[in-house]
Amino acid sequence: MKNVLIIGVGRFGHHLCRKMAELGDDIMVVDQDESRIHDLLPLVTSARCGDCTDPEVLKSLGINGFDLCFVCIGTNFQSSLEITSQLKEMGAKYVISKATRDIQAKFLLRNGADEVVYPERDIAEKTAIKHSANNIFDYIELPGEFSIFEIQTPAHWVGKSIAELNIRVKYGVNVFGIRQGKIINFMPGSDYVFRAGEHLMVMGRDDDLHKLIRKK
Repeated sequence: MKNVLIIGVGRFGHHLCRKMAELGDDIMVVDQDESRIHDLLPLVTSARCGDCTDPEVLKSLGINGFDLCFVCIGTNFQSSLEITSQLKEMGAKYVISKATRDIQAKFLLRNGADEVVYPERDIAEKTAIKHSANNIFDYIELPGEFSIFEIQTPAHWVGKSIAELNIRVKYGVNVFGIRQGKIINFMPGSDYVFRAGEHLMVMGRDDDLHKLIRKK
């Protein structure tokens, strides 16, 4: 459980707050518009209405008490930049700021953000990859050039074992999970024989994963 501050509760801030509350975190939300906060009151530890570009407002929040500070302002980049900078000056442990463009990310990182997220871009990229082929069921991007795909078992793998196919060497990917309905078999042994209708969870370099998918 973490103590979390979310500044700006537009669409992204709302989704973020709801999910972190579901995960059991203690959350404070702050926004200039009181109407945006109202529906979140049952989920959060505390809520404030105020302008966080005002240093006195930020100080009153007790910045040092939060493990994570999210700056989720999407319509006023100047305000986002000012708040990010002030949070770090006041001793915030870890600041995550929202950006919509690369140039914004550069300025946010230079002015104190520990991490920058691109919600719209990330969702668009994930959606594009997931729907670029009929056999991709889910996709998780990892640091660097690695990803995890949940894919349909290739037809030419059915009836053969992991060892027989020599998957790691031949395809450059690792099969670390096999889903059959709601049941997931994690870390299958080398003698596991693939069956039709399974979903495979495979991890590897993006290039190798896309080559595998194109071969199916």
